[in-house]
Amino acid sequence: MTQKPKASFWALSPLFIFLGVYLITSIIVNDFYKVPITVAFVISSIAAISMTRHLSLNKRISHFSAGASNKNILLMIWIFILAGAFAQSAKAMGAIDATVNLTLYILPDNLLLAGIFIAACFISLSVGTSVGTIVALVPVAVGIAEKTGVELPFMVAVVVGGAFFGDNLSFISDTTIAATKTQGCNMKDKFKVNSMIVMPAAILLLIYYVFAGIHVSPQSQTTTVEWMKVFPYIIVLGTALSGINVMLVLFLGILSSGIIGMFTSNSSILDWFGAMGDGITGMGELIIITLLAGGMLEMIRYNGGITYIIDKLTKGVHSKRAGELSIAGLVCLANLCTANNTIAVITIGPIAKNIADKFGIDNRKSASILDTFSCFIQGIIPYGAQLLIAAELASISPLAIIRYLYYPMLIGFFALLAILLRYPRRYSL
Repeated sequence: MTQKPKASFWALSPLFIFLGVYLITSIIVNDFYKVPITVAFVISSIAAISMTRHLSLNKRISHFSAGASNKNILLMIWIFILAGAFAQSAKAMGAIDATVNLTLYILPDNLLLAGIFIAACFISLSVGTSVGTIVALVPVAVGIAEKTGVELPFMVAVVVGGAFFGDNLSFISDTTIAATKTQGCNMKDKFKVNSMIVMPAAILLLIYYVFAGIHVSPQSQTTTVEWMKVFPYIIVLGTALSGINVMLVLFLGILSSGIIGMFTSNSSILDWFGAMGDGITGMGELIIITLLAGGMLEMIRYNGGITYIIDKLTKGVHSKRAGELSIAGLVCLANLCTANNTIAVITIGPIAKNIADKFGIDNRKSASILDTFSCFIQGIIPYGAQLLIAAELASISPLAIIRYLYYPMLIGFFALLAILLRYPRRYSL
């Protein structure tokens, strides 16, 4: 388990099979709902188990199960369970409708898109978690889309994009911590360099959302805001901003939804329990996908897929620019194979540090490259936790959201320009 696997290109084949079955087939038939993502993962997981050599079938399945039960995978599942319970209980007692009405009441119609994006950026920057931001804001975004006629995947993508703003820049983000620790630089220095790379992307997108929202207006008159029913979201956002663990945040949201619902909506404790049960059950497909992805990606690692990527991309590096490009490529491919940007940064971090030291790359620049490119890939893969939970909460396909994910795409583009054009100049010479 601890020894370095022998590099193997064929170890990556389950990933190609998944992309072929799910993504390419959906594009060919022009219908993102024809191929269930669970079926695509089952097929690719069977391939991953079948191609593993030198182990009995029982040991292969055991190793697959060990990957599925990784502590990071299980932590995501607990969050999904609590998120489902909170989302449904909040919806049942009217918190989502009340929050949507409040948002429509406060923000001018033409600033709704820009306002939601700024809110997602601010919350994610404050709490350091894209998943927590998505859980809090996607239900509100869904309600706004219903009342304004804005295309639902587009509105969800606004939230997801803003969520990755903080994931990339926040001082308490796992990726920021991992990137700075592996590269040996201070968080404030990494933030300074990182913000110089991605802020132009955020500003450009904000301007676009201002203009795109000019003709947005509610299709019906906003009803009176029920302030008491907004409190579950205020509690969730307030406790999240204070740095409390996301699981405790969701628990407090569930508790407040139930208590306030019983006082304001004439619902009983059994109604509350029923809503929580429906929410948890609704996360079933997402939990299955997460377990299958964890197992499949562990088999890819065990069979040498990640080792192959590292060996190939570090071969033939002879300059700072090539070194930075190899770091970017390494973390992108590792992220594709792990579907977790923090794990990808931790996996590639030590190698990136060696490349940076060898070619004199500023550690603040290498940390920014690691973090930004990992968020870029995490933001556009349909099997990442962020897109999966956003799609589940909005009842749409992850692939329907991807084409509107302008922010992750823009930060990837600007980060690539920063490497090619040697920007910021002070940290690139």
